[in-house]
Amino acid sequence: MYPRYCKSTIKEALADTPVVFIMGPRQVGKTTLVKNLINKNWEYITLDDQAQLTLAQTDPVGFIRNLPANKKIALDEVQRVPELFVSIKQAVDENRAPGRFLLTGSANALLRPRLSDSLAGRMESIRLATLSECEIQNRRPTFLNKLLSLQAPITKNIRVRDILLTRITKGCFPEPLQRSSEKRSTAWYQQYINTLIQRDIRDLTHIDHPELMTKLLKLTAFYSGKLINQTELGSKLGLDRLTIKKYIALLEQLFLIEQVPAWHSNEYKRLIKTPKLHSVDTGMMCSIRGLTRQRLVKQPSDFGILLETFVYNELRKQANWINEPLSFYHYRDKDKVEVDIIIENALGECFAIEIKAAASLDAKDFTGLKRFQSIAGDRFKMGLLLYDGDHTNAFGENLFAVPLGSLWS
Repeated sequence: MYPRYCKSTIKEALADTPVVFIMGPRQVGKTTLVKNLINKNWEYITLDDQAQLTLAQTDPVGFIRNLPANKKIALDEVQRVPELFVSIKQAVDENRAPGRFLLTGSANALLRPRLSDSLAGRMESIRLATLSECEIQNRRPTFLNKLLSLQAPITKNIRVRDILLTRITKGCFPEPLQRSSEKRSTAWYQQYINTLIQRDIRDLTHIDHPELMTKLLKLTAFYSGKLINQTELGSKLGLDRLTIKKYIALLEQLFLIEQVPAWHSNEYKRLIKTPKLHSVDTGMMCSIRGLTRQRLVKQPSDFGILLETFVYNELRKQANWINEPLSFYHYRDKDKVEVDIIIENALGECFAIEIKAAASLDAKDFTGLKRFQSIAGDRFKMGLLLYDGDHTNAFGENLFAVPLGSLWS
């Protein structure tokens, strides 16, 4: 079993919070993690069990009331019966002992206002993403801690292109990582995509054309790392802009894609406000696009796009283990100058990250970082150019070129 670095956070939450909700995509390891956390004092129930699902749907209040009173409850795939949240609230209000319920869900039911309000102040939600490179290599992450402490990360892991080619094509879901070949990993992703949406979308809302959700998910694999153009996506599927907006929100609710907002400033008006799209896993993207390790070697432009999504996802995962809230943005202005990732802390301090797949460096590679530095002013703390090189080098005040291997070492 791979180490999951959010495990300690879950334990801390169970020690003082009545309900803990672990959210993440299907097949990301939520059930494995829960079973590793619980003991004989817990009752484990999954709503993927048809008998339990029927009982919960028929009488959600009675379902919760009839649970063993002398045990804590681990309830898997709770989003399948969202009415249970209100029943759990009633049970918690009668007994607010910490750690009473450990819930998991492969859809973010908390995006429904009525459900999120019902457990306000009673529940802590924790996101379980696909495996990070740190977890795969069993190395404690230090990258974000160093960045936030204004230290330029360094590493002995240099020229990591071969590692990245393998990771990007295999992805970070636990199951395909353990398969013997790239072909078998691809087969897993294809099965995952074909069955996922038809199953989980029904748990969220009524969709007139569920098959178009699958097509949209596949289409987003070609738009990852790009600005979202809802009109263009709609035209490819024969859907209007409002429907595309709704469907994208549903894919995000299933933790399959993320919309990254544009960084903004009240003082500077020449900024693009369109969000950027990222898939949550490059292995899934490669399966959809028919990209193999061999093809990426021959098509460096595709590798560069996938690398941006990989780095974004790795940083988002690591942010879940930082003891301060971090917000993620991208930067682009009307001169088409851009920075791949902007990280902002609670104080409004900004850290900019640009990603380059090559090992060589040029002064123009820092154009976006320098533009953002001038726009952000005092809020700018550090800018990094992640590249496939050998050394951490300074390229101006608070600007550094840093090897990509520093992300996990």
